[in-house]
Amino acid sequence: IRYFYKKYKEGFYVNAESRMNSARGAAKYIGRYLARPAIAEYRILEYDGKKVRFWYEDHKTKKRVELEMSAMKFIGRIIMHIPPKHFKMTRRYGLYRRGYNKRVKKIVALWQYMKRRQLRLIMHHKQTRSLSWRERMIKSFGKDPVRCKKCGKEMVLYEIWHPKYDFLYHIEHTDDSGRYIKGNSWEEDPRYERRKLARDHGAAIPFPGRTGRVV
Repeated sequence: IRYFYKKYKEGFYVNAESRMNSARGAAKYIGRYLARPAIAEYRILEYDGKKVRFWYEDHKTKKRVELEMSAMKFIGRIIMHIPPKHFKMTRRYGLYRRGYNKRVKKIVALWQYMKRRQLRLIMHHKQTRSLSWRERMIKSFGKDPVRCKKCGKEMVLYEIWHPKYDFLYHIEHTDDSGRYIKGNSWEEDPRYERRKLARDHGAAIPFPGRTGRVV
């Protein structure tokens, strides 16, 4: 900036309009200056061999302005846009500079991996865990079903018994799925015999154990 202020003491014009919204739009804008002349042919309205009349759009007013000047002056303004031989119109900096491709690929691959990993972690934390039956009871009724009302200690489920289906769960004789735990391979589930007797006599299954037992 100091160089330009020193070189152009009377000031210079900078067309600093709004930023490009996309890389495609920026490439299209720059491409017009790389592959085309400074002024399109259709903007030249008249040429009589000595003078040239053309029009341009004022960046400030956004209006069409017609201008007439000598052919030599017009040519002088045109060749100002012709760069010297071997002058690079476009330079690449940062990740896009030459000789940086391999490192760029590694950086981009690492960035994409971390982005996916962070996304998975965020999604994992956002996933809601389904509540257990105990948590649902506490949420709905405000009472802990496995907490003893008298002593306040946590109770353990010992047995679930039904007069039609016999015991569905027993802390000593069944697993968590309600299957009978055999002591020997040849041993049968005693519930089968009790259910058979109940069906034959048309009665309820007798409660296994002492009468009057609280369950």
